[in-house]
Order: sequence, then structure tokens, then C-alpha cells
Amino acid sequence: MVFARIALVAILLVAVLPSVRAQAPAPTAEPARASAAAGAGTQAGDGAVPEWRRTEAYPFAARADTVRRLQFVAQAMQLREYCADARVSDDFVRAQLARFGRMTGREESCASLLEY
Repeated sequence: MVFARIALVAILLVAVLPSVRAQAPAPTAEPARASAAAGAGTQAGDGAVPEWRRTEAYPFAARADTVRRLQFVAQAMQLREYCADARVSDDFVRAQLARFGRMTGREESCASLLEY
């Protein structure tokens, strides 16, 4: 029984470790050039993202962006309940939609909440 557990753990480690090593980023061999590019990229002033700040290759969005979008979803769901409930006054719903619109940066309505 113990031997079977040890064998199972060994098989899992052999199967998982190569894939973990393949996902690890390769170390860069040019730190001096990267720091020089960082200084040049911030002084360019052309409005483009500096080379050292580029994140197009990231497989996932930043955690803060994901949290912000999930908070918008939760707030939109609450606002949809306000919109659907006839007992909630129209002035209150308009005020909440305006407040939500200031947070999202766009004009919100009861119909636009379906996009979240």
C-alpha cells in the first residue's frame, strides 16, 4: 500500500515537472541593454509604451484589471436588480447609473448593463 502511494507520487512528479520547467521564462542575457532601453523609452515622449513596460506577451491580464472587471460585474448585477424592481424610485436608479458610469468611464443605462 505504501509502495503504491510512493510510486503514484513519483509518476505524478515525473509527469508534471517537465511541463513546469517548459513554462518558466528564460533568463535574459542582456540586462545592460535592457536598462539603457528603459531610460531611452521613458525619454522618448512619443506616447508609445516603452519597451520595458510592454505586456502583450502576458497570457493573462493583470490581477488588478481582473478584480476591477469582476467588481463591475457585481455592481452591474445589483443595478440590474434596481432597474427591474418597480419599487425602486427612478431618481435613485438614475443616480446609481450615473455613479457607475463615472467608475466605468462610459454612459450607463439599464440596457447597457447587459454587456457585463
